[in-house]
Amino acid sequence: MKQFDVVVIGAGPGGYVAAIRASQLGLKTAIIDKKWLGGVCLNEGCIPSKALLHNAELAQTLRNDAKTYGISFDNLELDYSAAFKRSRQVSQRLTKGVAFLMKKNNIEVIEGAAKLTGAGKIWVELNAGGGEEVEGKDIIISTGAHATVVPGMEPDGEKLLDYSHAIMLEKLPKSAVVIGGGAIGVEFATIWSGYGVEVTIVEMLPHILPNEDEEAAAELAKAFKKRGVKVLAGTKVKSVTKTDTGTTVVVEGEKGEERLEAEITLVAIGFKPNTQGIGLEEAGVALDKRGFVQIDDRMATNVPGIWAVGDVTGKLLLAHTASAQGQICAENIAGLEERKLDYRMIPRATFSDPQVASFGYTEAQAKEAGLEVKVGRFNFIANGKALGLGKGTGFAKVITDAKYGEILGATLVGPEVSELLPELVLAQANELTIEEVANAVHIHPTLSEAIMEAAESALGHSIHS
Repeated sequence: MKQFDVVVIGAGPGGYVAAIRASQLGLKTAIIDKKWLGGVCLNEGCIPSKALLHNAELAQTLRNDAKTYGISFDNLELDYSAAFKRSRQVSQRLTKGVAFLMKKNNIEVIEGAAKLTGAGKIWVELNAGGGEEVEGKDIIISTGAHATVVPGMEPDGEKLLDYSHAIMLEKLPKSAVVIGGGAIGVEFATIWSGYGVEVTIVEMLPHILPNEDEEAAAELAKAFKKRGVKVLAGTKVKSVTKTDTGTTVVVEGEKGEERLEAEITLVAIGFKPNTQGIGLEEAGVALDKRGFVQIDDRMATNVPGIWAVGDVTGKLLLAHTASAQGQICAENIAGLEERKLDYRMIPRATFSDPQVASFGYTEAQAKEAGLEVKVGRFNFIANGKALGLGKGTGFAKVITDAKYGEILGATLVGPEVSELLPELVLAQANELTIEEVANAVHIHPTLSEAIMEAAESALGHSIHS
């Protein structure tokens, strides 16, 4: 039996980061995964999708805006298969990097399916055949989550897709219906429409990006309309049927029932935890009503010596959340001083065009919580760098405490706002006021000036708006 101080089950952004941190802290560490290093994020999610999104941005510019930049050509050819191959190369480079990090940090990688069998004991069905028992003083569950499957909408990988099928498409359809207007849905809508695919997004809730600020969602919906994406919010899906030519989706909204014909339909309506078949029930690990592993602020479960991080905990299903949880978990196992995550203040981003990024309270949430707030806003149309880029759509909005200037949250819509938001996240985490953000001199001309101007707006003296 192989014995370790820490055994991590699952090698995604939560698991492999936890393993590295544990090893750095002097703990003999192993990591087990039945499929791949890097998890969904590096292999079928965050990373390859960003490569595809960049290609789509170029395609969109060449198809619709080339003349604006003085570019002309005959017979434009867009090869999506080449974009797909590039996305796989990007993914493979990073997964090889994770393998290198495992070796560099003396972490034993075990390829196989793991199951808890007793106190500190794990049985692994090895991918190479056979099995072996592994023992860990502490075990970290980081098995992630999978796409929700709705009866009647079971994906087949050809006409009905989930995110994993969509990311692996080598050839684009002429038309697509996207069921679900969350981050995954709108990102694929951005990619496909960039290449001229006719896309319709169907969202049951009142607006796309239902977890984001309503004004931000409206701004994105407006931009989608300009690029030819049809958005049906407040609309229920009644049925999905496969046909000889693709799919028929019957929906019902304010205008009554409507039939949507498309070559493919992507179902992107949420995730469920990967908790089945890994021995959690036998080990007595508590799950919540949704089936996610229950943890405390230390990432500990109710069973001593068993911890959990990442999507399997259901806290905030984002790769950077998982990585932060992984580091904290390893540090708690090693006995370091405790630090806690404030999940409300963890930043979020949707890499649509325009991008949407946010953290903390939205304006509506702050008011619902009974907080007295001041809101600062600045539109990118007045930002010189944004105009130079031809990306004047969107705004920066900051939510502050009216009395003390405490930063309560922010919502940004526009060019590269996922890169701009961390300034405000850092300020909030270190208890800086909005006045201190406003007084920080920002380089001109940059997109980051929109943050400064929004901060000045909250104080009542924005210069350029």
